[in-house]
Amino acid sequence: MQTQGFFMLKNKKILLGVSGSIAAYKSAVLVRLLKKQGAEVKIIMTPAAKQFVTPLSLSTLSKNEVLSDLTDNDSWANHVMLGRWADIMLIAPLSCNTLSKMANGLCDNLLMAVYLSATCPVVMAPAMDEDMWLHPSTKLNLQKVQSFGNHIIPVDNGELASGLHGLGRMAEPEIIIKWLINHFSVCNDLSGKKVLITAGPTYEKIDPVRFIGNHSTGKMGFALASECQKRGADVTLVCGPVLQSIPTGVKFINVISASDMLEACMKEFENADITIMSAAVADYTVQQPQQDKIKKHEESFQLTLSKTTDILKSLGEIKKSHQLLVGFALETSNERENAISKLKSKNADFIVLNSMNDNGAGFGHDTNKITIFDKAQNEFHFETKSKTEVAKDIINTILNTTHV
Repeated sequence: MQTQGFFMLKNKKILLGVSGSIAAYKSAVLVRLLKKQGAEVKIIMTPAAKQFVTPLSLSTLSKNEVLSDLTDNDSWANHVMLGRWADIMLIAPLSCNTLSKMANGLCDNLLMAVYLSATCPVVMAPAMDEDMWLHPSTKLNLQKVQSFGNHIIPVDNGELASGLHGLGRMAEPEIIIKWLINHFSVCNDLSGKKVLITAGPTYEKIDPVRFIGNHSTGKMGFALASECQKRGADVTLVCGPVLQSIPTGVKFINVISASDMLEACMKEFENADITIMSAAVADYTVQQPQQDKIKKHEESFQLTLSKTTDILKSLGEIKKSHQLLVGFALETSNERENAISKLKSKNADFIVLNSMNDNGAGFGHDTNKITIFDKAQNEFHFETKSKTEVAKDIINTILNTTHV
């Protein structure tokens, strides 16, 4: 696994969680390979994992004490510091039981306490019999943990502990090592860069209980924030009212209205190397919002609206030569023409177009379909993908076509 004499994981801090599965025997090989790659390894075991591999074996290989209990005699295992120590938390094997706990936030052992308080990326290598792997509840739990920003290393198809052949076999340690090497090599391409991202809708107040808003969920902006943070960027996420989990390690600024978002962006923009405006900002706001709830006395009434300040255009007017500005265009007609017009009029470097006419694109979906336009009149077309993959396409396009 070494390449030209280099330790590909040198000085990387790996927190390995071992749960109760027959595949736990592979964790000894995994620890040995991690150490050979130069990584520092600390290990947490669930009580059930001890039935398959001994703490003594893993502590000997890792050169660190193996932890499994929240308390040991009169001492307390500081699960918060463990989660902050690591560059990445790897759970291998991930049993069906531990997966269920992670999906539902249960905390009945040290491994779960560390997972729930970890500030580092988390990757899992599942291991279970094929029928368990294919069960609808397992699929749902996998979707949930991935929606939290966690990574899944695909299972293998092969001989299982039951004696059957099928899906569910834990990825071999060599495959896991390759995944980690790739993860850390990708993570470095935004190291030292400051990225500002906007996400979600804005709410424009009508009265204390009503507002003008839109259907944006913030999923695209949150996926972008997670992707940039994983690549080593210092990320600030300015977000309107949403129900998403805040990405680990991201500076989060919560706003309500378009004017709130403008104020936050103007404050943060000066220090940003890359700014990505994915929020669905209101074009109009109520001119005179009422202080008291409007009662339903009249058959009809009118609201006077005034145009909000165009945040993308405002940033484009003060953008410096070293800064990159990326806007989004959600269109329903004349998509290409409107996107190119927006690119020019806002002085943006890239515009990401998504159309409400494409299936799986737009507000509320877990997927998106985009076309990216740049100032050099290049067009980059992508098929419908998960928003996590779309975020990668956007960042890769920016990095591959500029010198940021």
